[in-house]
Amino acid sequence: MTNQFKFYANELLNIALPIILGNLGFILIGAGDVLIAGRHSTDTLAAISIATAITNCIQTFGIGLISSVSPLLSNYRGQKKQAKKYFFPTLRFAMTLGVIVMLLVLLSILMIDKIGLEAKLVPMVKQYMFITAFATFGGYLHAAVKEFLQAFEIVLFPNLVTAFAVILNIVLNIILVFGFGPIPSLGVLGLAVASLLVRYFMGFVLLIYCFTVMRFNDYKDFDYYKGLIKIGIPISTAILVEFVAFNSIAIILGRVAGVYAAAQNLVCTLTTISFMVPLAISNAIAVKVGFANGAGNILDLKKYSFVGIVMSVIFMSCSAIVFASFPEVLVGLFTKDELLIKVSVPVIYILSLFQVFDGLQVSLAGVFKGIKKTGTVLFANFVAYWLISLPLGCLLSFKYNMNISGFWLGLVSAAVILCIIMTFMLLRNIRKLEKRI
Repeated sequence: MTNQFKFYANELLNIALPIILGNLGFILIGAGDVLIAGRHSTDTLAAISIATAITNCIQTFGIGLISSVSPLLSNYRGQKKQAKKYFFPTLRFAMTLGVIVMLLVLLSILMIDKIGLEAKLVPMVKQYMFITAFATFGGYLHAAVKEFLQAFEIVLFPNLVTAFAVILNIVLNIILVFGFGPIPSLGVLGLAVASLLVRYFMGFVLLIYCFTVMRFNDYKDFDYYKGLIKIGIPISTAILVEFVAFNSIAIILGRVAGVYAAAQNLVCTLTTISFMVPLAISNAIAVKVGFANGAGNILDLKKYSFVGIVMSVIFMSCSAIVFASFPEVLVGLFTKDELLIKVSVPVIYILSLFQVFDGLQVSLAGVFKGIKKTGTVLFANFVAYWLISLPLGCLLSFKYNMNISGFWLGLVSAAVILCIIMTFMLLRNIRKLEKRI
């Protein structure tokens, strides 16, 4: 049993470790933005917190659709189908989404004056969102090519590119935000421009890499798009449901005071850094389970699922201990503002409990992606975050004056419910697969 666990764990880690590097790199790009913004001013941090809360909710829907590429192509490979021919269709799919999402981000700027933000933050929020809208194409190009390569278990180079982008982003941020030589201090505008340049860099480097290592012929298959949408719509909507729940906290509390929006962004940055490890394991689960599902190998499907879930939960349990042990140190990495530290530290203790269930739910979601049952993930996320988390959070925050801590207690409750629903549904789906095979 121990040798079997080690075998499946190693198989998952061969895919997950480079993805962990890349995922950490990707989130450290965001963390770099938070770090530089916090050093510039609390207002700058509050402005990009609100702006990213809005743009992330829009852009993440497209990213969720693009994330259906690797599990779908992994299933094709398991069925011995030709998968490389879907390279150009994948690019067309991503760029079409990019146009739609860019327009939605631009249109969303029109509502900024109407949501009751502090007047001093409004111009900065608009400025950041405008530039970010045009960064969509670079981000979607990177996501699409990375997903395509991941389906073939080519994960090292794409994630090394992301790791390098962390350094590039910090250098550009420092130069553009604070100024350097003839370049003036651009503040929020500098953060947005740096983000745009980094995303296009990541996308084009991966595109060039693909043309270097593979040969492609143009191919058109409308059924491929239907497959992506069938898998992607539920998972992208589920991600959107979760993202809106998290980011609406920054928007809602940002109307009360900018410091709460800044605190929400800071806390989310910390939890997202640790979340990148189970997310990478979840991606590996989706690829391996997808291949096993396509090949009709129910034994491997179950073992990859179980081992991946255990790995995720163990890591997040360790992460929870670190968060609960050093909250002041972790918050102090991003800001020296005493009020922001005072608001953020109590939330870190609640966050440490949230970590364990967050690791469990994302690994379960990876299994559902692999077996192409993503509707379950959507249903569970909707119930957990919209019927439980946000109503409970608003009650605790405003009626019992718990502010941001009240919302995070609501998120913990949602994570527990989410895990219960998804575990029950997964066991049910596995029983159905066993009967069919």
